[in-house]
Amino acid sequence: MGTLWYNGIIRTMEHAHARAEAVFTEDGRIVDVGDLQSLEKAYKPRVFSNVDLQGATMFPGFVDSHGHMMGFGQNLLRLNLSSVTSSRQLLRELENEATTLEDGEWLIGEGWNENNFSDQHMIRKEELDERFPDRPVVLMRICRHAMIVNSKAMQLAGLDRSTPDPSGGVIGKDEKGALTGLLLDEAQDFIQRVAPDPTEAVLEKALTIAFDHMVQTGLTGVHTEDLAYYGSFSRVLRAYRKTFDEEKRKFRVHHLVNEHVLADFLASEQTSSDFQTFGAVKIFADGALGSHSAWLLEPYTDDPRNRGVAIYSPGALKAAVKRIREKEMTVAVHVIGDAALAYTLDAIEAHPPPEGKKDRLIHVQIASETLIRRMRQLPVVLDLQPRFTVSDFPWVKKLLGRERLSYSYAWKTLLQSGLVCAGGSDVPIEPPDPLLGLHAAITRRKPGEAHAGFLPDEKLSAFEAVQLYTRGSAKASGDDAHYGWISPGYRADFTVLDGDPLSMEDPDELLHMKVVYTVVDESIMYEYG
Repeated sequence: MGTLWYNGIIRTMEHAHARAEAVFTEDGRIVDVGDLQSLEKAYKPRVFSNVDLQGATMFPGFVDSHGHMMGFGQNLLRLNLSSVTSSRQLLRELENEATTLEDGEWLIGEGWNENNFSDQHMIRKEELDERFPDRPVVLMRICRHAMIVNSKAMQLAGLDRSTPDPSGGVIGKDEKGALTGLLLDEAQDFIQRVAPDPTEAVLEKALTIAFDHMVQTGLTGVHTEDLAYYGSFSRVLRAYRKTFDEEKRKFRVHHLVNEHVLADFLASEQTSSDFQTFGAVKIFADGALGSHSAWLLEPYTDDPRNRGVAIYSPGALKAAVKRIREKEMTVAVHVIGDAALAYTLDAIEAHPPPEGKKDRLIHVQIASETLIRRMRQLPVVLDLQPRFTVSDFPWVKKLLGRERLSYSYAWKTLLQSGLVCAGGSDVPIEPPDPLLGLHAAITRRKPGEAHAGFLPDEKLSAFEAVQLYTRGSAKASGDDAHYGWISPGYRADFTVLDGDPLSMEDPDELLHMKVVYTVVDESIMYEYG
């Protein structure tokens, strides 16, 4: 028996003006779309329930194309430093948190960003040592490509001034060779190996909290990369399977498989279900701009001796892609800098994906015309994060300079070049709320600001922005025959809003829109009020 959804604006997303009066769904799929009278007549004997949308707007389910769901839940459970606005406030937050911990228990904070500090001061190891001499302290930067740790944590990790930089990472040292406490990219693994792993009960709690938050924002699914962290591949996957029972909590989780657990994944012979699927192999080619570890073809404008961090050498990157091709799998490569993108394209050109499949390029924040032409010749989907624009401006200007900035964060240019693009948040780096993502893509300014937008020629139309989170996300996971449209045969996943982003007069209306329903598999997972 099915459900008839009616009395709203039903945006099928076939084109910018495509609308319908009603949708009939059954057994988790869309059976028919059309005018209410015709659907009532055709399916009356099969209608078990009616949902009056009361003028709300229905879209295909919004899916975040790139995030870390487990990391988001962990972030909600731990000390969150993302709203801190000065180094002094950060230290006060740490001191307050320490009073809640047992003696010797690790003090872990996440999400700090010195670019948001009024004093622009990055916390030093000495400041942590002074306050916490006997307690290991780990402060993860918002980008998750850098951390600051104190001497106790480095002692437990076996780090000293003689420790060499690992491949793809940097151990911060001053001009005299003394450790500064700053660890970039793969150097963070020294700490991760000795930090305590959360229990499976905590992992399940983290996923439950993340799910509750995400469905409230209208998300019906997420493409997530968590399997290589929190102890082991098997315990993380077990937590996912226990949390999402496919009845009480329905959510479309598409896992990227980190290369470091690929052997475990293949040995476990995992199979996909309707609610948990497995996709490309995740590789990191570089770091992040905020930590000056994104890999650039030319040095940073504000640091002329630094071109960032190459997680792999060009030859090693090709070899890594070749190994994955031998398993008949695609790759999903983290590429922020233009050097990371250029050498990743070299690797894909040398070792293309299996016939009929597409690789994923994640972030793609700096892409010249030459690099865009190369991408157009390859079977790739670009996984973009619209909120990065409003978070990184204006401070990113001093890192890249005027010329390079002209082809950075160029979402409109990428779309007009004919490249397939998806939209995500990289949660917990950015909030997972897709309405905030839409606002960033359309306005390219922070909520509350009134300027024309950062690089305003790169603004997207409302329809283009919504496509990122619907059709684009579906293409990124290779599921565009099942998701991304409201059309017969497609999954009955819907995001229902109390306003219509495609007809609004002012994009700031997005900041006040509410999610009325989040529907997954024909089941209402969230209802406003």
